[in-house]
Amino acid sequence: MCYRTGIFVLLLLLISLDSRDCSSNIQYDVASKISFNTVQAWAVKLGTELYHFGEFITRKKEVQDSFKSAQIESRDGEKLVQNMADDIRAMMELKISAVKRIVEAAENMAFDKQNEPVPEDFQFYNSKEMEDLYEDQSLTTTPEPEFTMENWIIRPPSKNAHLLQNPHFSNIPVNINISSVHVPTNVYTWATEVIKGIHWSEGLDTHFINNYQSDPTLSWQYFGSSTGFMRHYPAMKWRADPVDIYDCRTRAWYMEAAASPKDVVILVDRSGSMTGQRRDIAKHVVTNILDTLGNNDFVSVMTFADTVEEIVPCFEDSLVQATLANLRELKLALDNFETMEIANFSAALTRAFELLEIYRNNSGGANCNQAIMLVTDGVPYNYKELFERFNWKYETPVRVFTYLIGREVKVADVREVKWMACANRGFYVHLSTLAEVRERVLEHVNVLARPLVLQREKHPVVWTPVYANVTDPKVADYLWEQRERAEQKERFMSQRRDKALFNSEKEQNRRWKITQMKQGQYSELGNSKYQLMTSVSMPVYDLRHNENITENVLINEAYWVSVTKESVEENGQKEMRIARLLGVAGTDVPLSEIQALMTPYKIGVNGYAFIVTNNGYILIHPDLRPVFQQILKPSYNSVDMIEVELFDDDRSPRNFSKELTALRKEIIDQKTGNKLMNIKYHMEDMKRVSRGKRHYYWTGISDSPFTLVVSIPENYGRHRITPPPTDDIHRLSLTSKNISARQYLSNKWSVHPDWLYCRHYERTFSSPEAELLYFLERVARPGWRWPAKPRPPEHHKNKGHERHSEGTEARERNKSPNIAPRNEYYCDHGLMQALVYDARNTAWFNKSISDSASDDKAAEFIQRFGYIVAFLATHSGLTRWQTHPSRDYDDKPEFGKQWPRAIDEVWYRRAVEQHYVDPLSFVYSVDLSTEKFPLNVSSAMVTASHAVFHGDGHRKTPAAVVGFQFKHERLSEWFENITTSCEHNKECVTCLSDNWDCFLVDSNGWIVVSKDTTQTGQFFGKIRPDIMMRLVEEDVFKPVHIIDYQAVCFREKKTTNPASSLLTPLENLRLIMAWFLATTVWIYNSIAVGLAQASSYSFDYEFLTPTVAYQNYENDEDTDDPSMSKPPTRMLERDFEKLVLINRTRPTPCDREMYLYQLDYKNLDEKLNKPVRECDRPFYAQLVNYTNMLLVVVDAMCAKVEVPIFSIDATEVQYNESLPCLKHMHPLYRKQPNSCIRNHTEESNIDMCGRGSLQQKNILWVTLTIIIILHYF
Repeated sequence: MCYRTGIFVLLLLLISLDSRDCSSNIQYDVASKISFNTVQAWAVKLGTELYHFGEFITRKKEVQDSFKSAQIESRDGEKLVQNMADDIRAMMELKISAVKRIVEAAENMAFDKQNEPVPEDFQFYNSKEMEDLYEDQSLTTTPEPEFTMENWIIRPPSKNAHLLQNPHFSNIPVNINISSVHVPTNVYTWATEVIKGIHWSEGLDTHFINNYQSDPTLSWQYFGSSTGFMRHYPAMKWRADPVDIYDCRTRAWYMEAAASPKDVVILVDRSGSMTGQRRDIAKHVVTNILDTLGNNDFVSVMTFADTVEEIVPCFEDSLVQATLANLRELKLALDNFETMEIANFSAALTRAFELLEIYRNNSGGANCNQAIMLVTDGVPYNYKELFERFNWKYETPVRVFTYLIGREVKVADVREVKWMACANRGFYVHLSTLAEVRERVLEHVNVLARPLVLQREKHPVVWTPVYANVTDPKVADYLWEQRERAEQKERFMSQRRDKALFNSEKEQNRRWKITQMKQGQYSELGNSKYQLMTSVSMPVYDLRHNENITENVLINEAYWVSVTKESVEENGQKEMRIARLLGVAGTDVPLSEIQALMTPYKIGVNGYAFIVTNNGYILIHPDLRPVFQQILKPSYNSVDMIEVELFDDDRSPRNFSKELTALRKEIIDQKTGNKLMNIKYHMEDMKRVSRGKRHYYWTGISDSPFTLVVSIPENYGRHRITPPPTDDIHRLSLTSKNISARQYLSNKWSVHPDWLYCRHYERTFSSPEAELLYFLERVARPGWRWPAKPRPPEHHKNKGHERHSEGTEARERNKSPNIAPRNEYYCDHGLMQALVYDARNTAWFNKSISDSASDDKAAEFIQRFGYIVAFLATHSGLTRWQTHPSRDYDDKPEFGKQWPRAIDEVWYRRAVEQHYVDPLSFVYSVDLSTEKFPLNVSSAMVTASHAVFHGDGHRKTPAAVVGFQFKHERLSEWFENITTSCEHNKECVTCLSDNWDCFLVDSNGWIVVSKDTTQTGQFFGKIRPDIMMRLVEEDVFKPVHIIDYQAVCFREKKTTNPASSLLTPLENLRLIMAWFLATTVWIYNSIAVGLAQASSYSFDYEFLTPTVAYQNYENDEDTDDPSMSKPPTRMLERDFEKLVLINRTRPTPCDREMYLYQLDYKNLDEKLNKPVRECDRPFYAQLVNYTNMLLVVVDAMCAKVEVPIFSIDATEVQYNESLPCLKHMHPLYRKQPNSCIRNHTEESNIDMCGRGSLQQKNILWVTLTIIIILHYF
């Protein structure tokens, strides 16, 4: 009994002890919690102190008072867009007028001097051989190739000229007194027709110079000849890196002016006979044909043997627009077709004619010229019945161009293939080497130009889509390949230096991250390397009607002979009827010049203007991003309007709404209208997002394919601030005894570098500020007049060849054109007025902060924050700043030099938006930290900005933005002091505890302050994805779906492996034979050069240069060290790890999508005023007063819930088809160009429709061969 009693007592004791422990644990848990009231008090205190400091340091009340006298006027969007369109049109008329003068002068000079002999000692300025006083050794040029034969024909050297850097021409060294000539690598400079053209076109210099004097805004002027050379003004040394592949005849400004738009079907014979070199030549022919097409052309490429197949299957039974992306897809597909079976020409021609007929009947495609390009090595007969059925009964709407390939051809093949072209208004070409392809293919451009030349009345004015100066789009693939080769070389060297380190998992992860970052980079660094522009051009006609024609004819399947064709005219002279295109004249218009006319200060903050082409593509837009990693994107000039204007309709990628496509159609059709739309847009390198309503206003720019669109924010965009009429600059200067307005701009100020305040055409200045000060001095002088906008001078229009019947009077007028008086400068009166008003009313901002506050208060704040920058930016583009304490020297660039773009800076734009959330709040941000650009927290700065609005009762508009910038470590200290204190000095748990993590997160989810400083600048969803998920679920943050339609992805590139060839005796014999054949071909071509010296055709010399100079870089595998360009042989692969090899890629256009986040202020207090519920909701979140920041306090004792990391990185959108195929399957509306000239009744009188191969058999061949052999042996 005692035993049982003892056990019972013991159990009671244990139970009581256990209950005491549980009670103590509960008390511990309660005591370790941070209360909701404490977090709320922290948020209020931090926000209030920051607000008072910001109010004091920025002096925002004084800034607001500075604009009291300003007026507010309503912003009329329709009037604004119309005025801009008129200004742009006036500028375009100036350019067109200049080009017209070049066209008239060129036609007259060619007519008068075409038959003049070229002196044997003739010299000219060759752009490739010009002296350059600022030679950059890092850049290379491609000089004229040197051959032994050149020693036998002495040519006079090129002229040299003194070149000076000119800011108007992108600081390129130029000579504005002369022009110089660029000759493509594949054209022989001293060919008869080429040198004749260079000779007579020297007279264009006078007109180039006169044009530049009458319009000092004029950029590069040029005349591109159909023989290949281009005369450009001013003269400069031609630079090419890595090689000169420029040929003016393949540029958009030449191609689109030379002929009206065209639908082209290319038929490539892939029968069994088209193997080896014939297949390579055929591919090269197709590639060069594609290079002559532009955005207004449509094309289809089919291969045929027993069956007819599209080279790209998804393009079946259709023509595709000849955009860069589509052409690239077609070129890549050319590598895949195989030769086999027997060619079915009947099926191929029938398919092509039927396809073109469908588009002709439906007015689809280009709806103008139509052509079939037949590439083959022979035909069984001429298929006359097919042409009668499909072409002749419709008055021959389709031209047929035939390309006969092969050195050994039959007379029957030549006869039939040539007949097919001649009977269908086309042209026949015989090709036997790769080198002659480029020049021969370009013949079709001259044939398509015949109707233009014959009518002689009209010179269609052509405006090109956006393009990057002289840069060839094909270079992008080459540059990327070179980077990968350099990377491969670096990997080899790193592995050789330290194999263990290189193969380590840590090192491989590091390299993998670097690769991912390179392929995901959105930062468009390096845009300045490419000058984006459009061009205006017009065709130049040969005004002669007749001349002798010589062509090569194959005799007895053995040799070629030259035959001159003649016809008897009324005057008894024996000549053939001709219609020859001399070339194209044009001038460049940098997009920056058009942007300056868009008067962004009138549009206001977060508003912008953009221009759309007839194809719906962007010409100018603030979100046009043509460059990735300093390389042009593969399809940079065909970015559609609805690919940059992201409408907020939450649709899936490329699922555009009917409302949006209807808006797009109205804009393309150049109608005038307006519409209110919900949109979303990104900022800061696609790291931030915002949403809102915008008003779109649009109108067409007359006599051009362009439409101007202005986008204005719905709320604050309705009004704009203007100075009172009494504050005229000139009047103020006169009433102030000629005191210049520059007195208001003493130090620490800058103006928007891209805005046109005043521009002097004859003087250069060190900075935009220096130029502005110069003009402020001039405005203060008596007699100042605001210059009128330049207008085009009166242009004397002459009609066709009739101008030559006017005799000497017409030619004298042509030599001395009517030049308008030249204005040496231009000023925007409205912008200058606004700037001076802002400068005068904010001049006090230069005074020290201590002058407007007690010394004790200023000292207190400066002691707390240390180095502070206070800044002010106004709507007129003026930025002022003050440093506290002031520093005479700082190794960092000054604030206004780093961020001089005022209303275009992110902190300005966000501050104005924040005004409609909380008019008293400041927007805080810190530099973002990414894997590509990790943030150095020790030197990080926090930027706070606040919008100052001016109102007159019922209207208000942003006048300026004030702000301050200070070291991040000081904000961290301030944050720590507040979040480690308790109310009324009571004891409590604070953020000092290891059990709690505290963050300041901005309105886009980026960490501004964290206990762990390494997390500063990172996305909160990456650090605490579980908490971010709850905030999204509770609608605190709203995810915004952003699609990047301008992205670049990296497709794996197939490489060839030479290991299949073993070095056996037979292989050595093969190499010897290959060397022998190559040497023979070289000797043969060299001899052909000598023989061709007497020929009258420039295109007899294009094979002088190795074809690699102008072949596609996509197929270039031999331009660098072979050991770096291809994977090593199998015998060597065991010597290193496969980790060394990189995956060779090719940049490809693609779509990427991402989710960015935005704080939802609607009912925010209700969403945030929630307590911590154990680990079910282990955090508090409170809005920090007067800021855009959330204070997030997280219970670190609760285990992190495993959820996917919230990534803001873009991922590729996966479609079932390639992007070009998807776009083709869902075509968007486009407007066809207005000009279409495709027929002329006199064209049937032209008998010239073909040329034979370049190779000619001649007895001199044997003689020269013997001479060369004797010379070398």
